[in-house]
Amino acid sequence: MMQERGVDVDHSSLNRWVLKYTPVLDQVFRQRKRPVGASWRMDETYINVKGQWKYLSRAVDKARHTVDFLLTAKRDRKAAARFLRKAIDQYGMPEKITIDKSGANTAAIKEYNTDNDASIELRQVNNLNNIEEQDHRAIKRLTRPMLGFKSFWSAAWRARPARGRVYVNRA
Repeated sequence: MMQERGVDVDHSSLNRWVLKYTPVLDQVFRQRKRPVGASWRMDETYINVKGQWKYLSRAVDKARHTVDFLLTAKRDRKAAARFLRKAIDQYGMPEKITIDKSGANTAAIKEYNTDNDASIELRQVNNLNNIEEQDHRAIKRLTRPMLGFKSFWSAAWRARPARGRVYVNRA
């Protein structure tokens, strides 16, 4: 469009505009995001980033609305606790969280309950977590033809659907 109007724009200028205006757009999109339910499903999947496996933690509510994302290099209690804290700060405390037998998520939820005097019900039932397990297909379908992502930051922004927010933890 700029070229039609006689303005030459370099690709590096477009890149700077994207970097400058993406946080503003992200903030506006978050304000207009529909509310999430009180029953969440949390799970992790792994994706290939620069030849190394990284972990994408995701949470959806009962109606499959995306709650949050976190891309981390490690799958541990610290990363799970950070993900849970940010999701709860953004969308409020859920009544129930369904997870698989993940020790990191279990420890993070129990730690959150004791530290904040919360009463989040923890359910560890594999079959109830099928909504989240099936949601991993979209990520795998995206990454398979590309043979993984080429950088950590591109993976963080591409691994999420149109609605949702990504938190990146490189540690």
